[in-house]
Amino acid sequence: MAPFNKLKDVLVLAFDWILYSAGLADNCEVTVTQPRLQEADSSVDSVVLTCAFSASGCPTSLPEALWFRFLTNTHQDLCTPGCTDQQKYKAHLSERNASLEIKNLTVEDNAVYICGIAFLDSDSPRSKQTGDGTVLMKTGEQHSNGKLAFTFMIIISSVLFVYSSAVFTFFVVYKVGSKGY
Repeated sequence: MAPFNKLKDVLVLAFDWILYSAGLADNCEVTVTQPRLQEADSSVDSVVLTCAFSASGCPTSLPEALWFRFLTNTHQDLCTPGCTDQQKYKAHLSERNASLEIKNLTVEDNAVYICGIAFLDSDSPRSKQTGDGTVLMKTGEQHSNGKLAFTFMIIISSVLFVYSSAVFTFFVVYKVGSKGY
């Protein structure tokens, strides 16, 4: 029985090698990592989000880099693989990194950006993976109108405080004076 088991093992290995060579049983595995948070100051006009990936057992060709954006109640396919708005978004890909450049950055761009890497030549379910996402936060712009409104509110609050203090003092003096007679 031992010779049969050895022959069976050799046949299984040969079958696995044939399937692997034909691309039917590849072991392509991709891992994608992204920074959790990227902050952008209000003075910044553009930002580059990064995505690193590693691949083992995958074809030697470059994969596709895909970018998605998740807002509060919806998601958008930004670059799958071509970018939908080429004036606003530009995707870059190198051997182990992908990046997304966002131009004309505003606070409306605050969202979760997810990077996906896909080896299209592979049938392995692990050949197409996404990162956990990067939260992009651009701080709000300071407008001179906002500062003016804040100053105006402080002035009005101060005037109302002085007025209410004067009315309160008048009532106290009136009550104390009316009890004395």
